[in-house]
Amino acid sequence: MVNTVSCYMSILHKMMKLVGMQSKDVEIDQGTVIHFWVNNNNDDNDEDNNNNNPKKKHPPLVLIHGFAGDGILTWQFQVLALRKKYDLYIPDLLFFGGSYTTSDTKITPRFQADCFAKGLRKLGVEKCVVVGLSYGGFVGFQMAEHYPDLVDSMVVTGSVLALSESISSKALERIGFNSWPEYLMPNSVEGVKVLLDKASYSFPWMPKVFFKHIFEVMFGNRKERVAILEALVVKDEHVTNHQFRQRIHLLWGNDDKIFNMEVANNLKERLGAETNLQVLKKAGHLAPLERPCAFNKCLKKLLDSLAIAY
Repeated sequence: MVNTVSCYMSILHKMMKLVGMQSKDVEIDQGTVIHFWVNNNNDDNDEDNNNNNPKKKHPPLVLIHGFAGDGILTWQFQVLALRKKYDLYIPDLLFFGGSYTTSDTKITPRFQADCFAKGLRKLGVEKCVVVGLSYGGFVGFQMAEHYPDLVDSMVVTGSVLALSESISSKALERIGFNSWPEYLMPNSVEGVKVLLDKASYSFPWMPKVFFKHIFEVMFGNRKERVAILEALVVKDEHVTNHQFRQRIHLLWGNDDKIFNMEVANNLKERLGAETNLQVLKKAGHLAPLERPCAFNKCLKKLLDSLAIAY
């Protein structure tokens, strides 16, 4: 039987190329490659360039996915909504999509952030807005802390500054798991169904074969991904109280079971009075995929307020 998820991914990649997205592999260091999807807005300005008029610049926008799927699968609906106004940079996390490393370095959010920052610099990005979902938010916060000249501002969905032991234990208790690998790297078709149910406000009914196809395609690089999850949780006392100089907005699913509204409100309080928290009703942890139209509407307004001035 043909795997429907594999077929969809193939069609999605072709569709992304049709709307102007390009697939780029950027070598960070020897043995470490970050795969990006990048749109090319230069074509929109060919006529102006021929008339010797300066090319209109678009604000660079970096979309960082969470610990499921890859960049283009996670942000497919946002690409279609944002591609004409922004220069999009969508990296794959290491051991997701086309990104990989042969380095024996422990892959933490900081290591991912270092790789993304180097990759963006090589692609010519000097300043950007970062949008991070879940694990992508951990990476985004690390980028903002350690590369303040690169990250101008952020929008964060379903994430925290760092996954401390106390936040982690409460989140796992809410969803009924003992560890993050047990939840995020299921070893059965039923485990895939539970993962999506817990991450959604109301996941629609799907035939069992759908979850089987997801299981066959979406959970490769198991050893490496488990190691990434094991490196994610940090002791409470090791969470730095960094004072971000960037503008940060939080965009949250009201029914996020993993990082619930209590977590969101605590994060807002910690980040300070200038941080805005916007809540999407009838949305869970995977708000960009679950309610793309509502998410995009809110995201566009936030990005308009954060847009980098050229």
